[in-house]
Amino acid sequence: MNIEEIGNQHFYSSKTTPMRTDAFELSDEEKIEKIKKHFQAIMETLGLDLNDDSLSGTPERVAKMYVKEIFSGLNPENKPDVTLFENKFEYKEMLVEKNIIFHSNCEHHFVPIYGKAHVAYIPNEKVIGLSKINRTVQYFSKRPQVQERLTVQIAEELIQMLDTQDVAVVLDADHMCVASRGVNDTHSSTVTAHFSGAFKHESVKKEFLSYIK
Repeated sequence: MNIEEIGNQHFYSSKTTPMRTDAFELSDEEKIEKIKKHFQAIMETLGLDLNDDSLSGTPERVAKMYVKEIFSGLNPENKPDVTLFENKFEYKEMLVEKNIIFHSNCEHHFVPIYGKAHVAYIPNEKVIGLSKINRTVQYFSKRPQVQERLTVQIAEELIQMLDTQDVAVVLDADHMCVASRGVNDTHSSTVTAHFSGAFKHESVKKEFLSYIK
């Protein structure tokens, strides 16, 4: 199987994002400087004139965007702090946070993946602030991804944080590697799901899915 076929098969090697052991030896500033030089070389190889006012700042803009924005989730220092609260209300029913907008990037072509995440859990002794669910989705989205891995990473992080197996995650996303290249299909979307604990029971799963229709 060649590289292009691997990319089109949505192949991925593990549930964790593949990282080198020396991934954080360079500071963000050092990474920006290196990426800037490499991206400048790419633009020059493509024949672009970097003396043009519109293009001259592009290598630095791209480098900052990669490190500080769209791939900021690679750095564990950017992982959101999570505060749990005692479940004083003794709320034991399903809590659903739906239509969480996320933007990621396909690790095969480095083009955008964007869509909505729907997350649910059944509280145990602790509950989480709603914004922290959104921030967890964003954190794992801000790295080169495949949608299957992203789904699992969000679910497993919530399971660990909330100390409950009763977690469900559904992602519905558009992939620009499908829409803007290759088959150029602008109408299809991809749905992935992770159900654990009580959400493996058909009645609970159906209740969750009815909320996010």
